[in-house]
Amino acid sequence: LQNVRIDPNSISYQMWKDIPVPFYLSVHFFEVLNPKQVLQGAKPVLSQRGPYVYREYRNKTNITFHDNDTVSYLENRNLFFQPHLSNGTEEEYIVVPNIMMMGAAVMMEKLPNFLKILLSGALAGLKQEAFMNRTVGEIMWGYEDPLIDAINAIVPGMIPFKGKFGIFMDFNNSNSGLFTVHTGMKNISQVHMVDSWNGLKKVNYWRSSQCNMINGTAGEMWPPFMSPTSLEFYSPDACRSMTLVYEQSGKFKGVPTYRFVAPKTLFANGTDYPPNEGFCPCLQSGIQNVSTCRLNAPMFISHPHFYNADPSLVSAVEGLHPSKDQHGLFLDVHPMTGIPMNCSIKLQLNLYIKQVSGIVQTGKIKPVVLPMLWFAESGSIEGSVLQQFYTNLVLLPSVLEYLQYILLGLSVPFVVSAALLMALSQRGAGEKSPSAPGRQSQPPHSSETTPLLQDT
Repeated sequence: LQNVRIDPNSISYQMWKDIPVPFYLSVHFFEVLNPKQVLQGAKPVLSQRGPYVYREYRNKTNITFHDNDTVSYLENRNLFFQPHLSNGTEEEYIVVPNIMMMGAAVMMEKLPNFLKILLSGALAGLKQEAFMNRTVGEIMWGYEDPLIDAINAIVPGMIPFKGKFGIFMDFNNSNSGLFTVHTGMKNISQVHMVDSWNGLKKVNYWRSSQCNMINGTAGEMWPPFMSPTSLEFYSPDACRSMTLVYEQSGKFKGVPTYRFVAPKTLFANGTDYPPNEGFCPCLQSGIQNVSTCRLNAPMFISHPHFYNADPSLVSAVEGLHPSKDQHGLFLDVHPMTGIPMNCSIKLQLNLYIKQVSGIVQTGKIKPVVLPMLWFAESGSIEGSVLQQFYTNLVLLPSVLEYLQYILLGLSVPFVVSAALLMALSQRGAGEKSPSAPGRQSQPPHSSETTPLLQDT
């Protein structure tokens, strides 16, 4: 127990501070093959591109221990492109929806017509279209877009940043916020459990207290002696806490594990699963509206290829093939220590697009939740770390258990032999007892019915 606490003197502390597990971010884009037809109201036809794989390094800084059995830290993330693991380069061009333009159009749908006409004129002057052809690197890490300044000039404050825009721009060379978690020094059952995030005990993105709760851990480790029920973690990227459920027991390279997966209710709408009502306004089950934590842009998250989602989402586009093996997320955790051995967290980013009256660039696009990309953050313990883990937590306990039975087996003959020797000794002593020197036969006891003199 001492070794799973967050303590500079524990064995697992360095592993917690600088995660030795090689993590990889794999990104798959959905290229739109018929952008002109989509503008005329046709169903989008998609082709999956990639993966584009990045090695992810994580390390904790600003580590501060507090008197109330908690510790605060920032976890930095750095990504490096891995050409040998990727199916393509960052210089490849892909046709995707113009996220800034289409997002702004939907955001302005309920504003006065003159503002929308003004935006449409600005879009024409900037030669902005509903779909764009850009490189993987530009979409990932950012490109200069004069549309940002134009939108802010028409609707001040709508987009609270300037210059570049990229989907993963804030994901690299950054951190996921200030986590404060329990160390487990006084209560081991609370180790790694989140006390606050960015100083907050709960977030304010959602419409119910339950949905705003910050539950579970930061998603790296869990308290020891896990039960095969469920686990929770707070995800800053999803802006919410997530609960995974136990699926099955197994082994990862000899180490016993519990596998936890996403329940079908994770992204269900409020109608199908009332506790999720706080995440609404909702559309179909299987997607979650994250606009309130994404600058009010019409963004939705889901499982890749709309796995476990309403079939109407899959049939609204062409080119999706959801499957559990390829698109289901999972965590394989060693239940005794709460340390993940193998994991793959997968999410899909989707943009809600449609025709917006007054903005001619949106054409006759029919309302659709359009998949843009999906990504997987995957990692597994390997090498010397796995060997140390297996030796200390599997091999040695097994050896000690077998040794216990061996010693027990060896002790049985000794016990039996000792019992036989004792029995034989007592028997031998009994046989010698009548002729033993110094002992006389006792006369019969007298009583009122026994004569003092007996006939001979």
